[in-house]
Amino acid sequence: MIHVTDRDGIRTLTIDRPPVNALNHEVLVALSDALQAAPGEGARGLMLSGAGMLFTAGLDVRHVLSLDAVGLRAFLGTFFGCLQVLVRSPIPVVAALNGASPAGGAVLALCCDWRVMARGAGRIGLNEVQVGLFPGAFIATLLSRCVGERKAGHLLLSGALLSPADAFACGLVDELADPESLHATACTWLEGCLAAPPQAFAMTRRLLRKDMIKAAEAMDGAALDALVEAWMAPEARAMLQAVTAKRKPAP
Repeated sequence: MIHVTDRDGIRTLTIDRPPVNALNHEVLVALSDALQAAPGEGARGLMLSGAGMLFTAGLDVRHVLSLDAVGLRAFLGTFFGCLQVLVRSPIPVVAALNGASPAGGAVLALCCDWRVMARGAGRIGLNEVQVGLFPGAFIATLLSRCVGERKAGHLLLSGALLSPADAFACGLVDELADPESLHATACTWLEGCLAAPPQAFAMTRRLLRKDMIKAAEAMDGAALDALVEAWMAPEARAMLQAVTAKRKPAP
């Protein structure tokens, strides 16, 4: 589910769960484990990408619908636990967005240091409100950090999914690349990080990520309970069921 490749100190973690790389419990645990293991296994930089033609479609909606409130709380705890590991990564992480990155896919990208997106038909954004979901304070903070509070408010309330060009224009992604050069472009950014004086770079990076870490730490039990209540509401369940009716089942 998570393919690992290494080259010159850069480790690439590729999410591979056909057909849409949806994030279920197993994928999230495997990704969290891989992120935590990388620095101790010699990786000095990380690239996060997806297999096939998209990054990840986000959380596995069918799995979410199969859960009761207790199970949903545990699953969301796994998801936000993975995000916290990513936010706390001691080494730089670049997201190589090879295609569509809605909802949970966009959240993963926002937890990275830099986002490079492939030009093309892929869309990225936080469309939770369009499917009856409440994103929560942590996700709102991540988005505001990148695009500013006013733009973040518009994007969250509209649930807009942006083209690569529009995402770049508003700051949701940092670079665009042709699909065939996506990974090379992402590697170039990481190589620039690794070429900097290591101690000064690490100290500066920790300073700049303090707000993300603080927001992640605020995802306590009360915050999870609020999300569970919103996600278990009849409106959200009906919207999610409509979404699953349009999708092919994942294997």
